[in-house]
Amino acid sequence: MPRISIVEIEDRSRAALMQHGAAEWVAAEVARAIGRAEATGNVICGLYYLESYCQQLRSGRVKGDVEPVVSRPRPGTVRVDARMGFAQPAFACARGVAVAAARDYGTATLAVGHAHTCTSLGYFTEQIARDGLIAIGFTNATPIVAPPGGKARVIGTNPIAFSVPDGAGGIAMQFDFSTSAVALGKITMAKAAGVTIPLGWAVDADGNPTTDPEAALSGALLSSGGHKGWGFGLMAELLAAGMTGGRNSLDVKPLKAPEGPPHDLGQFYILIDPATSRDFAARFARLAEAIAADEGARLPGARVEGEETAEVPDPLWQSVLSLAGAA
Repeated sequence: MPRISIVEIEDRSRAALMQHGAAEWVAAEVARAIGRAEATGNVICGLYYLESYCQQLRSGRVKGDVEPVVSRPRPGTVRVDARMGFAQPAFACARGVAVAAARDYGTATLAVGHAHTCTSLGYFTEQIARDGLIAIGFTNATPIVAPPGGKARVIGTNPIAFSVPDGAGGIAMQFDFSTSAVALGKITMAKAAGVTIPLGWAVDADGNPTTDPEAALSGALLSSGGHKGWGFGLMAELLAAGMTGGRNSLDVKPLKAPEGPPHDLGQFYILIDPATSRDFAARFARLAEAIAADEGARLPGARVEGEETAEVPDPLWQSVLSLAGAA
């Protein structure tokens, strides 16, 4: 399996996106997110999505040449209409406005509406934290998760991300996880590899627990932690759809399908200036010291800086080169 530099991954991804109709600046923003995902080992949100992006650019399911529209209806409320384009450039256009609002008022919200899937939610909260602010993010997705005790798909994997700044332009703590027991991509990857999945990840079409990824894909995923994860998933759903103008998960078609209606998803962020509390740094330091004193323990995300290269399966890399017109 070849190791490819993150710089080349970004370059090839940008070229592929432009080959399929994305404007240069849009392609650059999306490619940067792909590179970051590969650098941190988040392969499901990296090159794994590139072919889908290109197919959907060609079919018109995602718009690659639109200019997002940023507005500020209230002092601490920032909105951006992605206009059925990618989430990454929409966020890039609005981030500075939202950060300024949070610094002025202590807290602010950023609602990204009418967007394509954002894939890695932590990619966005991380940027806010590097600006010196605490960030909490929510989004939703294709319906795949059933309520506890049920079998009908009602909400998506609906991730939540949380990033804390270290005060020096870095990340002190970060987590980004789906509120389902597992990300859908891990089920599809298990099916492709011909391996089973653990019990507790999914149910089949009849609502029975299953270890068969194919049966899981015909059934539904389960929430992480049962009713607790279900509650967090519903919270993400209401904020991501209700506060952004995006669709409910129930109305979103499969994210990787080459054709179909735009995703029309929303992402909702809460930005908090830790400087509004004189106790925040001390309380965080106390917590961090206690965890560091426990051998083998660490704060989530505290040491994930990213690699300069990533292992990419040869068939996937050949696909990337082909999409970029370089094969």
